[in-house]
Amino acid sequence: MTITEERGRTYGYADLPELMSLMTGDEKHGPAATSTLDVLWVLYDRVLRVSPQRVDDPERDRFLLSKGHGPMAYYAVLAAKGFLPVAWLPGFGSYDSPLGHHPDRTLVPGVEIGSGSLGHGLPIAVGTALGLRAQGRAAPRVWALIGDAELDEGSNHEAIAFAGPAGLERLHTVVVDNASASHALPGGIAARFEAAGWSAVTVDGRDHEALYAAFTAPHPGRPHVVVARVEPKSA
Repeated sequence: MTITEERGRTYGYADLPELMSLMTGDEKHGPAATSTLDVLWVLYDRVLRVSPQRVDDPERDRFLLSKGHGPMAYYAVLAAKGFLPVAWLPGFGSYDSPLGHHPDRTLVPGVEIGSGSLGHGLPIAVGTALGLRAQGRAAPRVWALIGDAELDEGSNHEAIAFAGPAGLERLHTVVVDNASASHALPGGIAARFEAAGWSAVTVDGRDHEALYAAFTAPHPGRPHVVVARVEPKSA
């Protein structure tokens, strides 16, 4: 396991609740944040080819957080991995803090997009994958993390429908399913992607080994989606 060291201290998965506890104030969107914690950790700890030293490397993997409301888990993982100072965390959401209630790519190192408005991340990821392919860059992978409620947005439907026939093999999506969507999906979330030509797998969103296996599953010629099921969002 890779653990980033900051000022003589190492941070691992067990430290994430402590790091998240440093962020206080209103509009924390706690359930939205905690639902993504395990997915984010496994991606940054074992999958993504990106580091604080490679945030501008054109060959890096791109991670796009579409589920940007309630970004406490995201900030905690970025701090644990050395992208931003832990000392920033207590200022979360304050007027002069770079850590806003929605991530800002111009203020937070390692953040690829400003997000929080539902339905934007996956279409941007599709465009990013297309752009990298047009540049002839075969190494970088594009990852987008979305919430199940975002699938109600027409922009995501269009992105899903386009990416499969376009054969965007470097595109990966993680849907964190905490049963917060307002519309039923016949056959489940994975079936919706499969119908559009995607590779799809559904796993326990708290099981790190299952997540890792799903994230690294081969899917030649097709984009790949992992549906990570977590406990339902409380009312």
